[in-house]
Amino acid sequence: MRKVSIIGGGLTHFGEHWEISFREMVAEAGAKALHDSKIEGKDIQAIYGGCMASGRLLGQEHVGALIADQLGLNPLPSTRCEAACASGGVALRQGIQAIASGMYDVVAVGGVEKMTEVSVEEASLALGGAGDQEWELFNGATFPALYALMAKRHMLEYGTTEEQLALCAVKNHANAVHNEYAQFRSPITLEQAMNASVIASPLKLFDCSPISDGAAVVILAASDVAKKFVDEPVEVIASAQASDSLALTGRETLTSLKATQIAAKDAFKQAKITPKDVDLAEVHDCFTIAEILAIEDLGFFPKGKGGKATEDGETALNSTVSVNTSGGLKACGHPVGATGVKQAVECLWQLQGKAGQRQVKDAEYALSHNVGGSGATAVVHIYKKL
Repeated sequence: MRKVSIIGGGLTHFGEHWEISFREMVAEAGAKALHDSKIEGKDIQAIYGGCMASGRLLGQEHVGALIADQLGLNPLPSTRCEAACASGGVALRQGIQAIASGMYDVVAVGGVEKMTEVSVEEASLALGGAGDQEWELFNGATFPALYALMAKRHMLEYGTTEEQLALCAVKNHANAVHNEYAQFRSPITLEQAMNASVIASPLKLFDCSPISDGAAVVILAASDVAKKFVDEPVEVIASAQASDSLALTGRETLTSLKATQIAAKDAFKQAKITPKDVDLAEVHDCFTIAEILAIEDLGFFPKGKGGKATEDGETALNSTVSVNTSGGLKACGHPVGATGVKQAVECLWQLQGKAGQRQVKDAEYALSHNVGGSGATAVVHIYKKL
């Protein structure tokens, strides 16, 4: 298969965009990605877009066609990808496979979600469809409740503490201070996080990612043509995806995401590196316990040691592995369809040395990890500086 590189990326600010429409966000991120890639629309051969719930949130389906139309890229083939909160990561994987197969040389991959047009209750109901609607959501188990169950079990089995959960949020807010695209750019203290209102015990307000609007786009190119466009392409050296039961009741354990473990094993095999080689990782921290599970399941720390590693500062900027330098879903924001693509943009900019005050020193390898629902889908990509 052909090797694939990212040649550019673009983001909107993540947050509550009352004055910007769904289609305007697509256009803004797309225009920025084209500019960053030094290409024109005529160079693109296909489009893949991640979007989870626009039908429920906006009444807008047929998002693939909307993206092509809004970017002025008709009549290119444009395909919407849906995998709950992993929609962006799956769209990225589809774009990579399209080039690796030899079908195309250059494709655009986007992700978008506009979540603030409805009430919090309506947004929660839409997001609940990422789990098992019949067995979980119908019986009142929203995602804070499901991840709270995982947190409780992790605390019981491994001694993980509420303070360790809170420290994930403190770290990610500190990183987001230096990210101009982040929804929350103010630091928080451990005391603030610990004293915040309880959402689903033990998860408190600052343990939960926000409802967000936003869009992200990357441009992919075959590595053998990438340098015709830019001087510093970043190669995608692994793309892996795995699945697990939709409901928690079908899982082997509540303290691991098996889909993450399987996708990570596959990704590291493809990349021919180990977790110790990774300099930075954008992991799916929809809740702080999700970050702790991720850094264990991806192999950065032994099972049960993720909380202690966070407490000891091993996931801070320029530490053992710099985790969620963008601020993560927690502080940068989580417009669900856009998240997996935003993670790729952050990895691109870090490996190009363009991350400003959140730059990881001498970064060579980066990883992104995108999860759908409570772990029914997991997508892992690994990137290398050329």
